[in-house]
Amino acid sequence: MTVTTFETKTYQNFINNEWTASSSDETIESINPATKEVVGLVQKSTEEDLNKAVQAAHEAKKAWRRIGQAARGQFLFKAANILEENLDHIAETMTREMGKTLPEAKGETARGIAILRYYAGEGMRKEGDVIPSSDKDALMFTKRTPLGVVGVITPWNFPVAIPIWKFAPALVYGNTIVWKPATEGAVTAAKVAECFVEAGLPEGVFNFITGSGSVIGQGLIDHPLLNAITFTGSENVGQNVAKSAAARGIKFQLEMGGKNPVIVTKDANIDQAVEAVISGGFRSSGQKCTASSRVIVEEAVYDEFKEKLVEAAEKITVGNGLQEGIWMGPCASESQFNTVTESIEKGQQEGATLIHGGEVLTGGEYDNGFFVTPAIFENVTTDMAIAQEEIFGPVVALIKAADLEEAIDMANDTKYGLSASIFTSNISSLLEFVDEIEVGLVRINAESAGVELQAPFGGMKASSSGSREQGEAAKEFFTAIKTVFIKGS
Repeated sequence: MTVTTFETKTYQNFINNEWTASSSDETIESINPATKEVVGLVQKSTEEDLNKAVQAAHEAKKAWRRIGQAARGQFLFKAANILEENLDHIAETMTREMGKTLPEAKGETARGIAILRYYAGEGMRKEGDVIPSSDKDALMFTKRTPLGVVGVITPWNFPVAIPIWKFAPALVYGNTIVWKPATEGAVTAAKVAECFVEAGLPEGVFNFITGSGSVIGQGLIDHPLLNAITFTGSENVGQNVAKSAAARGIKFQLEMGGKNPVIVTKDANIDQAVEAVISGGFRSSGQKCTASSRVIVEEAVYDEFKEKLVEAAEKITVGNGLQEGIWMGPCASESQFNTVTESIEKGQQEGATLIHGGEVLTGGEYDNGFFVTPAIFENVTTDMAIAQEEIFGPVVALIKAADLEEAIDMANDTKYGLSASIFTSNISSLLEFVDEIEVGLVRINAESAGVELQAPFGGMKASSSGSREQGEAAKEFFTAIKTVFIKGS
């Protein structure tokens, strides 16, 4: 495996088609969670910088709307090609910055390319419908119109795919954007931004700004020139986004995580279920909003499943994601590491039994990073914190159920409702699960994590604001419908 030699750089904001330093003259370090080395520095932007970015997007929105959907799609095709040319470099940056293994980082970057091409093709698809009028001499149809300036606030766990699945549809449907990435993924985000800059979008259409959530994130949410906000992140921040947006009457879209259950029935393929729980619970160090967090197993197969799950978990290699043979990288930051270790300690204090992992790795290269072995608990009850609170780390809770009905009740016993899966060979069981489970993404005999780019994605309950991302569903959020009635004079 060839690894690129990286230099530590300072990355600027991109505002009104110019790379520019923050007016604060201050920067923020982005730290490699495997080595604690500085990956790069990004701008600690101010309210003044944010105002320039939003003003640029505001002034550009009319001209961008007028060039037409087909022309806008061509810019996305260009960006996709440039991103593809830089795939290896961006993937390595991602691994260095947030710890995801290099194969996973390459897969995510490839997914970003595919998303861009999907929405670039949207430039040549329909943007409305003809509707019969009661007046035989009239023509009536709908037309999609952009919202205007869209704020895009994205997390660190998918620093390529999540931003692209937000701003690609926003752009092709005629909106201008201001993108604020999470600091822990901001260097990777800057490299994605460079691809869009090279694609040559018109002045003010694409704006990229880094900084603290309290200043830039909150300032963007509250900005009077903003027409819509799309956000992925914590529930607490998401609730604040909703309050601010609702108070001003602008559109908002929230994805706020989950506590995703997997049900394993007595007639399941146990080996298949174990493989899926290992992947869904521990890939990306469990740092996915759709990661498998609770595994509810019918008591008839509980012992067999537990034994095979622990056996599989013992084979997981933990280390620097740039190294060959590493299956799971570190937690993405010291803050996330502390959350995971505190949750493991709390689970034990509550009476759950830690049957595998949960150890902080030390010695040698481990001393320079935030490494925890994948943790498996049993004797977990549904009222425990590890069964209710999103940990966002490699922690899986095993819960025993008497039958399918109890398992579904347990699965629904949480404020979240993002994704869920079931392993069964009984068609009646899977149909009951599809009807009764309270989530937005239902998976049968597959891990809870993952969604195809052409399919709607979003949750229920506290996981979402109700709207859907990706696929054709993105059009519903990023546009408004005009109904047009035409009659001859």
